[in-house]
Amino acid sequence: MEASLKKIDDMIVHEKMQAALEYQTEAWADGRADGIEPEIIAEAAICFAMQETIRLYGEEGAEALLESLKERILAGEFSPGRIMQ
Repeated sequence: MEASLKKIDDMIVHEKMQAALEYQTEAWADGRADGIEPEIIAEAAICFAMQETIRLYGEEGAEALLESLKERILAGEFSPGRIMQ
């Protein structure tokens, strides 16, 4: 029973992540349509995300997130040509 609840929770988190990515994609497109360069949009998004992460989890929590992201970057998770399985 506990394993199935975890699986349901994981599915809910995955669906929320997909929705959040759609919102980000729309905001990105709006910024680009307004003539904002992609590197400026990217930096603004990262800065806002870090501010919110620090507000929610403190500086140590933000640092832990950055370490996790660093590992994922080095593993190629965010590379543009990566094929998701």
